[in-house]
Amino acid sequence: MAITPTVVKAEKREEFGKGSARRLRRDGKIPGVLYEKGIDNVHFAVDRIEMTAVVRNEGVNAIVELEIDGEKLLAMVKHVDQNVLTLEIDHIDLFGIKRGEKVTVDVPVVLEGEATPGAVVLQEADVIEIEIDALSIPDELTVSIEGKEIGDTLHASDVKLPEGAELISDPETLVVNVTFEQVDEELEAEAEAAEEGGADAGAEAAEETESE
Repeated sequence: MAITPTVVKAEKREEFGKGSARRLRRDGKIPGVLYEKGIDNVHFAVDRIEMTAVVRNEGVNAIVELEIDGEKLLAMVKHVDQNVLTLEIDHIDLFGIKRGEKVTVDVPVVLEGEATPGAVVLQEADVIEIEIDALSIPDELTVSIEGKEIGDTLHASDVKLPEGAELISDPETLVVNVTFEQVDEELEAEAEAAEEGGADAGAEAAEETESE
C-alpha cells in the first residue's frame, strides 16, 4: 500500500558544532542532515516531539516530506542517534529520494501462527533486505509458521513480498528453523552430580552432629 508521507516542518541550520547542537536540543529541537545524490547536504533542525513521533509510529524506514523554506523534500530516515541515558533523539540523518524511485531497505520479519506441539521455533533472521518503491515500504513482512513440524525450515526465498518488491538478501538465508528442545547432557550430568554431592555432604554433616 502506498505511503502518504508525514510533512515535517524544518528550519535550515546556519550554525554547526557541538555547542550549536546542544542549544538546539535545549530548545526542544533535533539537528539533522539530509543527504541526496547530486545536491548539497541540507542541514536542518526539527521539533523533537514531532520527529520522535514519526520515528516511533512509522518505524526505521519512515518516509517524510521535509518542509523547509517553502519547499518539500521527500526523504527517508536513514540513521538516528539516541542519547544513551535518556534515549531521546540527539541527531537524525535523512536520505533524499524521488517519487517512483526504488530503495533498498531492511524490513522486520514477524512470525504468526503456531507450530505443532513440542516443536521449538527459532527465528534465525529478524530482517530481510528488499528493493521496493520508496512509497510502498511495508512496516513488516509476515511469515506463517502455522502447523510447521520439527525439521521444517523457511528461507528468505519463502517470504512473500509485496507487489513490485525484489529480494536483495541471499535467497538461502535461513529465516525460521523448527527444531526440538535440546537438553545439554553434559550440563545435566554436572547438575545431577552437584545434587548428589550436596546430598552426600548433608548426610556426612548429620552423622558428625549425631556423634558429637
